[in-house]
Amino acid sequence: MTRLVIVVEKASDWSSYYPSVDVMSAMDYLRQPVNGDERTHVLNLCRSYKYLGTGYYVSLLAEARGHRVMPSVRTVNDLRRRSLYGLDIEDLNAQLTHFLPAGGRDTTDFGILVYFGVTAYPALQDLAREVFEMFPCPLLRIEFERDRVWQVSAIKPVGLHTLDDAQEDAFAGELDRFSRKLWRKPRARRPFRYDLAMLVDPNEQMPPSNKKALKAFIGAGKELGIEVDPIGKNDYQRLAEYDGLFIRETTASDNHTYRFAHRAEKEGMVVMDDPTSILRCTNKIFLNDLMVSRKLAVPRTEILYRDDSNSTREVVARLGFPLVLKIPDGSFSRGVVKVEDEEALTAAASSLFQHSALLLAQEYVYTDFDWRVGVLNREPIYACKYYMSRGHWQIYNHGANGTAKSGGFETIAVKDAPGEVIKLALKATHLIGDGLYGVDLKQVGSKPVVIEVNDNPSIDAGVEDAQLGDELYLRIMGEFLRRMERKRQGAT
Repeated sequence: MTRLVIVVEKASDWSSYYPSVDVMSAMDYLRQPVNGDERTHVLNLCRSYKYLGTGYYVSLLAEARGHRVMPSVRTVNDLRRRSLYGLDIEDLNAQLTHFLPAGGRDTTDFGILVYFGVTAYPALQDLAREVFEMFPCPLLRIEFERDRVWQVSAIKPVGLHTLDDAQEDAFAGELDRFSRKLWRKPRARRPFRYDLAMLVDPNEQMPPSNKKALKAFIGAGKELGIEVDPIGKNDYQRLAEYDGLFIRETTASDNHTYRFAHRAEKEGMVVMDDPTSILRCTNKIFLNDLMVSRKLAVPRTEILYRDDSNSTREVVARLGFPLVLKIPDGSFSRGVVKVEDEEALTAAASSLFQHSALLLAQEYVYTDFDWRVGVLNREPIYACKYYMSRGHWQIYNHGANGTAKSGGFETIAVKDAPGEVIKLALKATHLIGDGLYGVDLKQVGSKPVVIEVNDNPSIDAGVEDAQLGDELYLRIMGEFLRRMERKRQGAT
């Protein structure tokens, strides 16, 4: 069970709230004996986080003791860097203009308070959440100014002692809500050495792991002393409670999966998929240039540009028909279209250009199946043949009603897979990182080519584990264990 410690600089700062055994003065916290065995989450509510001040040392020593602390020293340092205030917040000017009465013609500056990522102004809630995710701090003030357009002028931590009665009530409500998410229900179980958050979406139509596989990950974790806790996108505030993050939800660089990965990495957690892998793998144009620059075999590929009408003719002249058009960030065969002639090419490109300014055009390489090689920490862990969906040229056939049908599969021992396929898969993932990947390849004769590298590969019970069974899940959880132990030893 995680212990919560609320640190205040002066006892009077907590006088408006009910007494609690969880509240401790900063000096008492700094002087207390170090106990690295108990999982502890510290809310640092000191009046100031000034460099080498009391609040700064609370966060610094909390990290030294292995405690999860908010704000972290990194957040404290980031809040001092005014260059970060030029945040990439989409439509900031439109949001604020819409929020202020009559567009705020006579307003040149104002600010809002944010309690654990929540503001009293619903119209600015998304903005408040985004700022909190960048700078996780219990109590923030976001200040805005306008010089032709609105921009963030400052993000400042706020002390409890500065709040009025209404603001104290608002803070108390959000603290209560936050702490209920934080506290873990005690279980009659043997103690676990580590806690691992597994990010899943129960409503995802085509998740990377089915329910049976998720249970297998949880079971494998228990065998190794890791408590694997499924969490969802609304559990962002709880993330720092864990030692690691395992993303079992389809990733994208523009949604919450990337924010979770980025936050976990900033907190010093072990994370798969790490944010760098997500960025590298979820854009097919980046992957193609990366493979070509390192002279790895890929299908002949060209780029179509929305603002260059001549690029279409040039691509046809170089590649001929049939062609395969792809949006850069598609997954599970979505956003991929096969075209047989110029009329079909024009229509498909016009539709796909609504989603991306650049498209990939690849030569069509016919095979009965695609290879998928799973790689973990630069070692192959499974090899599968995914056969094309019946009567279709892809593995997945997405129907008009939103359903998808897939072809059959055959899982074989890695040692029995063609050596050229395994070797090329390892070379491809070596360019990405040392996480968990799935490499899609096609093989024509004895020559394999890389189609793409997936940072969030499918691991379904009954498919990818058909050869190794429970051992597959133990190997993946074992890698988390190895990395978490290395982190702990490094901190020690």
